[in-house]
Amino acid sequence: MRVVSISVNGLEQAVEKGFFDWLAEQDADVVCVQDHRMRAYEIEDRNLIPEGYEAYFIDGELNEHGGVGIYTRHFPKAIMYGFANEQADREGRFIQADFDKVSVACVLAPCALGREEELIGEDDLTVLDHKDEFMEAFGIHMQKTLRKRRQFILCANLQTAHHVTDASPLYHKTDFSGFLPHERAWLDRLFDEMGCIDAFREINKQSNQFTWWPEQTEGSRKKAGIRVDYHLLTPGIRKTIRDGWIDDETRFSDHAPVIMDYDIEIGF
Repeated sequence: MRVVSISVNGLEQAVEKGFFDWLAEQDADVVCVQDHRMRAYEIEDRNLIPEGYEAYFIDGELNEHGGVGIYTRHFPKAIMYGFANEQADREGRFIQADFDKVSVACVLAPCALGREEELIGEDDLTVLDHKDEFMEAFGIHMQKTLRKRRQFILCANLQTAHHVTDASPLYHKTDFSGFLPHERAWLDRLFDEMGCIDAFREINKQSNQFTWWPEQTEGSRKKAGIRVDYHLLTPGIRKTIRDGWIDDETRFSDHAPVIMDYDIEIGF
């Protein structure tokens, strides 16, 4: 079973840059797309579905919220839109497809990089506060998920890197959201206390394995990278990981796809 996760910064522009041509070469069973930036109904209306796949997407109240979706070659048993958190669900930040032996979810956290203290709404809430609230709610959801007997793969753009080796030196020296102490501590709890598995780090311990080169850092792709895109696993499928890599040669957006192979039969 091959699962691809990619944050596209707008699905339509990614397709124009060759996303579907690239995807046709990947032989992926499931493709998780974050930050599609359009209404869900437009995916079908504009024929933004690669050949051989079914499409399931959720959007936010505003396109700028991003939205997430799943392309799959296999019909799921069920689709779950949202994770029962009102704000996150209004912003289209979670979708899950249940298959016979595993569930695959697609997740997009709010981005606060470069806008940390900007106020939103009417409650003096900053963009960073908004991100922190999402992470708290998603952490509670992950606690429940990790207690279930069902196995999960969650493809998530968490907008946060974990260790020093996951971020270029620029982040070590500045107060950018995405590498703040309390954000990294949240990942400590997810991986070290809850027992969630960072699938990519199970097979690749090297430094400079980045998935995002944001424009806000004003650095080159190679020098200002950060790894914020994850495959999160429940412990029961830890040993099914067979291979995985970051395809940092793509140019569909400022994120690179993360591709993982699992020894799991997805069909019925």
